[in-house]
Amino acid sequence: MTEPSSPSSDAQGAPLLRIVNADATPEEIAALVAVFASIGSGGGGVRRRRTPAWSQPARLVRTPVAHGPGGWRTSGLPR
Repeated sequence: MTEPSSPSSDAQGAPLLRIVNADATPEEIAALVAVFASIGSGGGGVRRRRTPAWSQPARLVRTPVAHGPGGWRTSGLPR
């Protein structure tokens, strides 16, 4: 049995970019390579890190104090 060739091994032999216009300057080629590299990098959108709970502004807002016996004591306990 033969192993199927992976697309990456097939693509290594073929050039990624072929210059058709012989009059292209090195600056123009570098600009094209930079544009294609930025497009090809992909990576999706920017992933935002989730803010840790201890630094959320909502934690600074006081919750209502419970009425009844021991209400003042429970107001000091962690939420």
